[in-house]
Amino acid sequence: MSPPQSSLASRACKAPESGSAWRPVTRSRALWIGGLVLQALLLSGCATRFDNEPQNQPITADFVASSSQLRGIVGAETIGLSLSGGGLRAAAFSFGVMQALMAAGEPKVDLFDDLTFMSSVSGGSLTAAYIALHGRDGMKHFRARVLDVNLERDLRLSLFSPSNLARLLAGGVNDRSNLAATLDADIFRGATFADLYRRNKPDVWINATDLYNRTPFPFIPPVFIGLCSDLSRLRVSEAVAASMAVPLAFAPVVLKTFPGDCLNPLPPNMDTMLADDGGVTAGILASTARAIRNYRDPERMRYVKLADGGLTDNQGLASILIARAVSDTSYGPLREDDVVRLRRMLFLIVDAGRPPAGDWALRRDGPSGVDVGVASADAAIDSATRLSAAAFRTMTSQWRENIIRHRCSLSDAQVRRHVPAGQAWRCDDVTFFVGTVSAESLGPERAARMRDMPTRLSLPRADVDAAINAGRDAALANPALRAYLADRAARP
Repeated sequence: MSPPQSSLASRACKAPESGSAWRPVTRSRALWIGGLVLQALLLSGCATRFDNEPQNQPITADFVASSSQLRGIVGAETIGLSLSGGGLRAAAFSFGVMQALMAAGEPKVDLFDDLTFMSSVSGGSLTAAYIALHGRDGMKHFRARVLDVNLERDLRLSLFSPSNLARLLAGGVNDRSNLAATLDADIFRGATFADLYRRNKPDVWINATDLYNRTPFPFIPPVFIGLCSDLSRLRVSEAVAASMAVPLAFAPVVLKTFPGDCLNPLPPNMDTMLADDGGVTAGILASTARAIRNYRDPERMRYVKLADGGLTDNQGLASILIARAVSDTSYGPLREDDVVRLRRMLFLIVDAGRPPAGDWALRRDGPSGVDVGVASADAAIDSATRLSAAAFRTMTSQWRENIIRHRCSLSDAQVRRHVPAGQAWRCDDVTFFVGTVSAESLGPERAARMRDMPTRLSLPRADVDAAINAGRDAALANPALRAYLADRAARP
């Protein structure tokens, strides 16, 4: 007679005896894998504990006050980047794009000083957060301190381990004790968002995905005010780990809501965001407004579970749409003095994602079950990314029109508060340049090299070199960057 299931589970939950190892009863690989899965199912009934204690703190009056004061970091020339996901491949490719900014205008112009803000997802968040914390100096040691570090060294990687399978079934193989701990100790060294904001520029918006609300979750002050939480005291490593938390490989990163500690009401434009006006951004903004309202409802949400930002937008553009929407001015999130000074803005969408791959489209049979799962997830991600990109291009056109309309409504006295007397200034002299930087522009051989790189957190040095070089060369050849440089030269 077979023992009851509870008895089997209790045996499975016991630690193995010293010196013993789990071995398959039969030599058949199928039975071996089946045994692993069975044991994992039994283990999943045990108390699998994750290191996922929320690290965010309740809101403070100081944070509310500082968040209401936008930082004046925009100059006459402004560059923004959105850095896509793609593991270390994306981090290296993004770094190459930043190298291009330093080299693009040699010897007269170094465009790195124009870099004002970055929005990032997953692997791109490694680069964005590190450079935002260290600025130009970070460019000197990013390769050695980030790209050459094996970020997989402390990860649980084997799916042939019963305990790993049990953790996977319980929510994720790895947790804060793995990647987040390494990021905090070795890469970001305990830095908080307060440390990041003290550096002035570039600003960075790190993006994850709110799994419950199925929305982008940008680590920006307006969203944390919605949570009634103090972003300035949160460690940067938590945001980057959330942005990189690929489902099942990592347990979700958890934040706590603090509806009882709120110091201010939700912004009045929440109702506007909820109204679906049929515009291309309406779905993104309405779902975000509903999520923020849920954060204030303890009957609906007490914890926010975050995963890889690429699930909802693999190019990190949605957070910019959200920041524009929650702004209380037509030209926000810029300040009025920013708007008056601005002459030209370049925005580069840095895409290190991988296009469709595999040979199953050449055969009648296939794809395999695994390929179906991967392709289905990729299709959903790519679809969301395309919608965000379309919405972003529409938004930038409207944003420029709003900026010009506001500038042209200003009196001479208002203009001269921000523009020195005698300096030429026209209210309509604002130009936006938008481009996409991708390895696909480098020709079939180099594009294939990037496509073949796995989405991992550790790569051979040769692959890191190839990704950096691809990012630099693709950016230097980008038409939008070249047009921005030409405009600077023609109209200093």
